[in-house]
Amino acid sequence: MSFATLLLPDFALILLGFILMRTTHWGTAFWSGAEKLVYYVLFPALLFYATTRTPLDFSTTGKLLQVGMMTVAGGILLGWLAKPLFRPGPMIFESGVQTAFRFNSYIALAAASRLAGDKGTALMALIIGFAVPTCNAAAVYALVHKNGGLLKELARNPLLIATAAGVLFNLSGLHLPEPMDATLARLGNASIALGLIMVGAGLRLSGLHESKGIAAYFIAVKLLALPLIAYGVGRWMNLPLLQLQIAVMFGALPTASSAYVLAARMGGNGPFVAFLISAGTLLSILTLPMWLVFVS
Repeated sequence: MSFATLLLPDFALILLGFILMRTTHWGTAFWSGAEKLVYYVLFPALLFYATTRTPLDFSTTGKLLQVGMMTVAGGILLGWLAKPLFRPGPMIFESGVQTAFRFNSYIALAAASRLAGDKGTALMALIIGFAVPTCNAAAVYALVHKNGGLLKELARNPLLIATAAGVLFNLSGLHLPEPMDATLARLGNASIALGLIMVGAGLRLSGLHESKGIAAYFIAVKLLALPLIAYGVGRWMNLPLLQLQIAVMFGALPTASSAYVLAARMGGNGPFVAFLISAGTLLSILTLPMWLVFVS
């Protein structure tokens, strides 16, 4: 099976969300509620479930985590380089820089599951658990770094809370009761499908009226530079093939849909960020399979 075919069901769900959003009359309240259900309940359940079941043996996964965090660091550095390179207008850089390093966790876990089942999901969840707070801190810092907003945003992030709780539960040596384990597994399965549908529902290709150069730069950093960094560092650290594939896949992910919510809520340029998210997601239909073919 080719990597394009492997990822086809995930992108088909994104397309389904795009179509449903534009052909139904379910209203803003429905889509807003569904997004909150995924973000605050279903997806945290998946992250907690995956991290409780991930063997935290850093002798075998430590290098993968290092590669993942180096990739994130590379994205942050390249993203901030855009400010002196392009000298953008007010709130263009501050809003858009997060799209150079934040990643879509729904696509991440769906693609990892398709690639290597539960093992792939567990490896990707481990990277997500460490990358989420770093990416969120960098994104919030760019938008508001003059008050206490940074720590407040991190403290109430449901993905960070779920991952931290899962890691602590894992390290404690405890095991979930069978009914709870099965419930979390079902919630996690629902989160991937509904999350991908919500990605499609949120696609917006309008909003780019200025700063086309910096927009292209942010997208190129996310879809081309970061997977290249992950591949180079992963090969240098001699990652096993599956871990190298997971690392490169992580680098090649389109940016997080929640980047728009953060920009809009914190006074940024929401339409500009919405365009970057949408354009990057659509282009990733081509680039993500390309990178997986490259690393195989």
